[in-house]
Amino acid sequence: MRAVIAYGKGDVRVEEHELPHPGPGQVAVRIAFGGICGSDLHYVHRGGVGDYSIREPLTLGHEVSGTVAALGEGVDGPPVGTPVTVHPATPCGECAQCRAGRPNTCPATRYLGSAAHLPHVQGGFADVVVVRAAQLVELPAGLALDRAALAEPLAVALHAVSRAGDLRGRRVLVTGAGPIGVLVAAAARHAGATEVVVSDLVGEALEVARRCGATSTVHAGDLDGTEPLDVDVAIEASGAPPALGTCARHVVRGGVVVQVGLLPPGDVPAPGNLLVTKEVDLRGAFRFTDEIRTAVDLLAGDLPVDAVLTHRVPVDEAVPAFDLAGDRRVASKVLLDFTGGAVG
Repeated sequence: MRAVIAYGKGDVRVEEHELPHPGPGQVAVRIAFGGICGSDLHYVHRGGVGDYSIREPLTLGHEVSGTVAALGEGVDGPPVGTPVTVHPATPCGECAQCRAGRPNTCPATRYLGSAAHLPHVQGGFADVVVVRAAQLVELPAGLALDRAALAEPLAVALHAVSRAGDLRGRRVLVTGAGPIGVLVAAAARHAGATEVVVSDLVGEALEVARRCGATSTVHAGDLDGTEPLDVDVAIEASGAPPALGTCARHVVRGGVVVQVGLLPPGDVPAPGNLLVTKEVDLRGAFRFTDEIRTAVDLLAGDLPVDAVLTHRVPVDEAVPAFDLAGDRRVASKVLLDFTGGAVG
């Protein structure tokens, strides 16, 4: 089978590997589509993401959809051929975070396509992937497999929105119109926000945001030195340190700022005085818990996110696909297509 493997900064390859077989309690999934995430781009272009660096060959990918290919011993279902997505996380289930209902912050969590631990957790960019049966999420009838590949990033967006609190009737600013920021905008509108303003430096990305639910967009540079927008909630989805300051300036006193974009490694400047004098609640949002199940239900409905899916690239062309995905004037979400055109 084919697998997309990163060896370090600037070194990603499509290689042939042995076909895996599921063991007890496991399921083999034949992958149809895999979405290139910002973390995948960081692994390829920087050799790491956040504080985690590649230390051994790493199969990338954690945003995947496909069909059940085989069941391991002791697994009753779902039947072979069932369309599924995969919850990428395997928390320990025993630590204080897991016991408190926060498995997404479990320090021992193993996540598909992640270099956080040694050995690394091999990811989903392969023709066949073996996972725990409990990680499968069956897809609702009628949900196309390419659209289903958005389930994981949409779950991240839903979790960020949930961290903001009740958005009904609220005004929201989202900084960053990459795929996560755009999905946050769509999720915020679904959650009842009456106004969702999205900012970015790239006009093409802002157009995607408009098509996915943003009520208005603004060039990020135009927010500097302007009167505060006085939004109730600001969600920072770019991972750019200056954008955190933008959120703090434009949220109302006593408002909420949610940081979902991963910032650069190490310490970064923070708008501490604004957070203090405005009594702003700064909240982190890391991955998700069970929101992926809500995500597939929303994707099976009419949530307006198709504009995020800008490119489908055959997996054999995965190496240039990472350059394409990094060009924000051209691409939003780039899918690697493992089907050879056989599955829509």
